[in-house]
Amino acid sequence: MNTIGTTVKESAACGFENRDARIYVAGHRGMVGGALTRALHREGYRCLISRTSGELDLREQEAVRHFFWQEKPEYVFLAAAKVGGIYANQSHNADFLYENMMIEMNVMHAALECGVKKLLFLGSSCIYPRMAKQPIPESELLTGPLEPTNEGYALAKIAGLRYCAFLNRQYGTQWISVMPTNLYGPGDNYHPMNSHVLPALLRRFHEAKCNGEKRVTVWGTGKPLREFLYADDLADACLYLMRHYAEDETVNIGSGEEVSIARLARMIADTVGYTGEIVFDHTKPDGTPRKLLDLSRLNRLGWHARTTLEEGLKLAYRDFLNTPVREER
Repeated sequence: MNTIGTTVKESAACGFENRDARIYVAGHRGMVGGALTRALHREGYRCLISRTSGELDLREQEAVRHFFWQEKPEYVFLAAAKVGGIYANQSHNADFLYENMMIEMNVMHAALECGVKKLLFLGSSCIYPRMAKQPIPESELLTGPLEPTNEGYALAKIAGLRYCAFLNRQYGTQWISVMPTNLYGPGDNYHPMNSHVLPALLRRFHEAKCNGEKRVTVWGTGKPLREFLYADDLADACLYLMRHYAEDETVNIGSGEEVSIARLARMIADTVGYTGEIVFDHTKPDGTPRKLLDLSRLNRLGWHARTTLEEGLKLAYRDFLNTPVREER
């Protein structure tokens, strides 16, 4: 029997409850990684391991292997990724595919070699087929064509999900994967072109209010429906699954509620205090028409989101206002 597989399988029997366990959060400076770090601190975990991208380039295999053998983490949350909104994805599909594939494979293979007890991999709901049935169950994966505007990112995430399952079957690991819906919250990227729809609109409406603009233009028709989840709710779900889930099948994570882009724009305008006109640019792409996740598997496990979109928007806007430097990523 392969000695790597034996080591991982035996060590996976240990629990996640030990507050002195060595835990590596990959991507701790991002929105998701930051939320995971906050959640772990709140729950009393004392041995968190992190590296900035400047300290450790996860695209470099030997650097990642050296880090794992040096630090010997017992548990890993793989939240590091190259991410962006519809414009960034559409313009740089090759970069999104290459960089995310390198990050995922390097981290998971090093974790395998070093006997990590359990790893949680963050996928994304954008990996489902463009015209998947709604709400989207986990079984819809690979049943149809992807959304062309983010195909590179989606393919990389699909590879990561399958690699988790393959490692479990071949080596007896306990790698689990989750599929979160559209996320927002503290630490989000507010770049006007490269960010996702919610933070991009939050910044756009804030600047329009400050500049006294009478009109704000929103990309697309406003008709697509989207589900949003507050980042700290996602972190709570990830810790919950780290304790209570150990199967090959991925798990959807979402709020269970959806809103049109037009309605979202109005909610953000109200949150910010913008009272001008909202118009829609029909020449810009809408993306996937609808993307609501089926949360049956997660709900059966006993977890439900707690933060409403109205509450989350207020918290996100507060974070935006209290962040003095917002990098132009």
